[in-house]
Amino acid sequence: MSQSEMNDQLMEALEEVIDPELGIDIVNLGLVYGVEMDDKGDVLVTMTLTAMGCPLAATIQHEVKRALSVIDEVNDVEVNIVWSPPWSKDRMSRYAKIALGIS
Repeated sequence: MSQSEMNDQLMEALEEVIDPELGIDIVNLGLVYGVEMDDKGDVLVTMTLTAMGCPLAATIQHEVKRALSVIDEVNDVEVNIVWSPPWSKDRMSRYAKIALGIS
C-alpha cells in the first residue's frame, strides 16, 4: 500500500470519531491538521479542538486511538493537541457547515 493510500485509510478511520458536542466527525470539522505514520506503524495525529479547555479532550483522544488501532498496519498512536493555528469554522467542510446550519 502506498503512503498516499495509507494516509487516505487513516483519515477515513478518523471520520468515525464524532465530536460529542457537535455530532460531526473531527475530519469534517477540520480539527485534524495532519496524520503521519512511520515505518514501524507508529502514527502521530496532529489536531486541535474547537475550544481550549474542552472537557471532552481525553474522550476525543481515546476515540482517535481506538479508531486508528483497528487498522492492521498501525502499531501505536500518539495524539498531539495543538492550538496554533487556532481552529475556526473556516476549516469545516461544506458537509459540516450544512449539517450545523453555518453558511
